[in-house]
Amino acid sequence: MTAPAFILVAPQMGENIGAAARAMGNFGLSDLRLAAPRDGWPNPQAEAMAAGSPVLDSAKVFETTAEAMADLTLVFAATARPRGMEKRVLTPRAAMAELRAAAASGEKTGILFGAERQGLENEDVASADAILTFPVDPAFRSLNLGVSVALAAYEWRAGEDAPGAFRELSPAAPKQEMLRLFEHFETELDAAGFFFPPEKTPLMVHNLRTALGRARFTEQEARTFRGAIKALAHGRGRRGKKDGQR
Repeated sequence: MTAPAFILVAPQMGENIGAAARAMGNFGLSDLRLAAPRDGWPNPQAEAMAAGSPVLDSAKVFETTAEAMADLTLVFAATARPRGMEKRVLTPRAAMAELRAAAASGEKTGILFGAERQGLENEDVASADAILTFPVDPAFRSLNLGVSVALAAYEWRAGEDAPGAFRELSPAAPKQEMLRLFEHFETELDAAGFFFPPEKTPLMVHNLRTALGRARFTEQEARTFRGAIKALAHGRGRRGKKDGQR
């Protein structure tokens, strides 16, 4: 599946271009396109801010927005300002779901991001298929270019599975194993004189089982907890012998 191209239209600050490249690299996006960058290209400030992101080295530079998106079939315009246009308005999550579906069918997609000072020009928005807007506070809509790219890149990546470096959780302990844990714990608590007064024992047992049950122990965690109970019980016995020898 081809990820969307991120097109920065007339970006003004190299630092923001570098931040965008860094964020794209973080989330596995590689197609960065620059339409008429103000300070030309390459840009030393962008290189410093990119922190070694490989995305910056492969960035493509175009003279116009039209050239930057010429090969794309579905393009969204990222903007926080109402434009008075008859266009669909999508949240980042909905937009990424639509881009992902289009990419899965073989389309090439992209997102336009405007310049720092005033965002996208109306002509750029008009050429897009829909508007992508972030749920910012209407009282302060100004969103940094690098941050906008990072938010969109995150939403694209969020539709995928968790990174393989993270191990899946072990299977939850079966109820039989949890029942043994409860009974073991309660037996040792009873031996220690915890259940007092006797008439409150059922309620105390209920509260303990409810609290432990919420933890949803894995099998290994249940075994570890029972080992801890056993160690405490043995420790109590050793202390009792020592006390009797004094």
